[in-house]
Amino acid sequence: MIRRIVLTAIAIFLFALPGPRAQSSASTTKSKPAHASKPFEPLLQWKSAILEGNMLALQSLYSASTQNQVPQGNSTGPAEETAFWNAVHSAGLTALDPKVLERDTTPEGQIALLMRVYLTVQINGETKDVVIALTQLWSHDEGDWKIVATKRSNPGLRPEMKLPEPAVPNTDLYPDPNEAQKDLDAALTAAAKDHKNVIVVFGGNWCYDCHVLDATFHSASIAPLVTANYHVVHINIGDYDQNLAIAARLQTVLTKGVPALAVLDSKGNILTSQKNGEFESTVKLSPTDVTDFLKRWKPHA
Repeated sequence: MIRRIVLTAIAIFLFALPGPRAQSSASTTKSKPAHASKPFEPLLQWKSAILEGNMLALQSLYSASTQNQVPQGNSTGPAEETAFWNAVHSAGLTALDPKVLERDTTPEGQIALLMRVYLTVQINGETKDVVIALTQLWSHDEGDWKIVATKRSNPGLRPEMKLPEPAVPNTDLYPDPNEAQKDLDAALTAAAKDHKNVIVVFGGNWCYDCHVLDATFHSASIAPLVTANYHVVHINIGDYDQNLAIAARLQTVLTKGVPALAVLDSKGNILTSQKNGEFESTVKLSPTDVTDFLKRWKPHA
């Protein structure tokens, strides 16, 4: 009964969505969420189970006492989540791409993932591109990772990204956390010679918005501005448990999300540091926002 109700609701919603907007320049190539260059394997298993319509495998990834929070109300156990994703699959799912925005490790060793899940569904020959906001809390229980809590939004029309997305995210964008001070020192040494400023970007390889910002820095319209004025250093914060002292020293607040930026002059003085998550959601940013930031904090002539 629950599966039929959810399937009907999904079908009604997807039919009600307007047709796809004009495609932006953003790539829809799927990426692998990564931390320290490695994907979180249980999330890949979750994704594969949904795409394959393997509901037994999907159900096995949830704890028997999973706490689910959805707009329609709360529930306990894997039934609601399994029914929802089964309904999505049955509605004509052709692609599923979870973009990890935030990843954190709790004091108990649990993994919390905040994601935008991009879906492509084909209904009667028409393609619908939608997005779901999803938070999952994973716990290592008796040798296996299990989802013990979820929070999910209703599907919505996928927003157009104004910034370029990477075709293939560089899962080595953020070096080993132990390299942070060495990389920062090297950038400051180079800046002392060529009188450029240094942009310090705090984040992690698991952070999709960090990859979008990097793709923006390398885009044709913005790369010349970056190259002419800055050295860019990526500081790996792990699961918000690495290089926190460097962030504090540079007066950069990480609790509002990453990427979080600081700009130093060629002598290492702090010119600006982000404290309110100004760049943490690239959906909200435009190329003009990034360009204005870079022009404001570039070296004086």
